[in-house]
Amino acid sequence: MTGFADKTYWLVGASEGLGRALAQQLSAQGARLILSARNHDRLNALCAELPQSRALVLDVTDPQAVRQAAQEVGQIDGVIYNAGAYVPMRATQWDSATALAMCDVNFTGALRVLGEVVPQFVAQGAGDITLVGSLAGYRGLPAAIGYGASKAALVSLAETMRFDLKDSGVVVRLVNPGFIETRLTAKNGFKMPMLMTPEAAAQRVVRAMGRRRFRTDFPAPFSWVMRGLGYLPDWLVYRGK
Repeated sequence: MTGFADKTYWLVGASEGLGRALAQQLSAQGARLILSARNHDRLNALCAELPQSRALVLDVTDPQAVRQAAQEVGQIDGVIYNAGAYVPMRATQWDSATALAMCDVNFTGALRVLGEVVPQFVAQGAGDITLVGSLAGYRGLPAAIGYGASKAALVSLAETMRFDLKDSGVVVRLVNPGFIETRLTAKNGFKMPMLMTPEAAAQRVVRAMGRRRFRTDFPAPFSWVMRGLGYLPDWLVYRGK
């Protein structure tokens, strides 16, 4: 898919940060948008700014709500799963409810949405799927209980779908950003390398959506470092630990 004009996208996780910037940039290129998130007021305010857009309030942790939302969405050209939850957490400060909530939004919510959309795309022999993962999904990191695991699962899901949907007419892509300046990363108490604005990150995502390439990691060289960690021996990664 190389153009966005007159195509309909369901953007899940649209009310804040990267999702909001994505909606603005896709709308500027002529896309019709169905915007979903839990915050009714933020969604309606965004839709008031953007032509050819409508709000569909959705909690991705509610299976029945996802099923009903998919029915209301109807036939679409593409779906973007950007819903995300993040709370820094070390294993020494384990909070099961918080960890499970992150996994429910970041990964299981994606399964719920895709379970409603993918069969439709396969049946029509066309569809565009963009999953917003994270560079944190490539390696276990400190203070990432719940978040890192859920993003690693999303990366694995995307890779499996890429295999299975080959030659189906359905395009699957995975976009893995680094640190983006949002209300979620504001919880971090450390200096975040190569921190990006939501607008700059959205430009990268929109550019990726204009291509058929499966995987886009950014920003470089931070993404190279994160991928490279996977090739290091454990004794080096965990030295002194």
